[in-house]
Amino acid sequence: MASRTIVHIDESRCDGCGECIPSCAEGALMIIGGVAKLVNDKYCDGMGSCLGVCPQDAITLEEREAVEFDENAVAARDPKEDVSHREGRAAPPPAVAAPSCSGSMQQAFGVSVEERAALEPSAPAPSMLEHWPVQLTLLNPGAEFLRNADLLLTADCVPFAYRNFHADFLPGRAVAVACPKLDQADRHIQKLAAIFGQAGLKQVTILRMEVPCCGGLNRLVGEAMRISGARFPVREMVVSVRGELLSEQVLLAG
Repeated sequence: MASRTIVHIDESRCDGCGECIPSCAEGALMIIGGVAKLVNDKYCDGMGSCLGVCPQDAITLEEREAVEFDENAVAARDPKEDVSHREGRAAPPPAVAAPSCSGSMQQAFGVSVEERAALEPSAPAPSMLEHWPVQLTLLNPGAEFLRNADLLLTADCVPFAYRNFHADFLPGRAVAVACPKLDQADRHIQKLAAIFGQAGLKQVTILRMEVPCCGGLNRLVGEAMRISGARFPVREMVVSVRGELLSEQVLLAG
């Protein structure tokens, strides 16, 4: 058992409102005995999607010894057979089971033939991509295109949702593509820390979707900055599932 980042719930602050439950896609949280509990360490991926939704600020992330996150166990789990490894409890009484992530709820957007025709460009726009590869896992921290770059760290889904992704976000930027939900977070943190330590970046722009799980990109950047000791401006831009730019803010002035 190794030390890793995992959710911690301050039960003295928790009022059992359940606001955190929908934010945990793995169903690692339940309301038991009137408070939120982490029912099993192996169900928590440590991404912290539940942070920020608790009105009592009872949820934080901590570094401690815990079993590794087990994606297969999450898929195969039966909530009635859960056992809390930290407290050695028997299976908990009936509780509020966590639904899947609210951001993964299926939606269908109707677009008429007339609307689609109006959106068709008269000629294909040229690509604004200035380097390859783009997947964060494949980037070489020592790559020349990363030196003194303005790095765009974008969630996988953004280019599909945002129509003018190339024109609005790529010119003059290096780009790294990652998914904080489906990728291996620890590897991404180490890769970003290596890039931050070697490249001398001008700034990082986090471009993410509005869904809660996507907020994990912010944690990846924060952890990588802490490990590398690098300092630079960090901005966040949030895109809706309908492709609208919802917000833009400075997270760190540098």
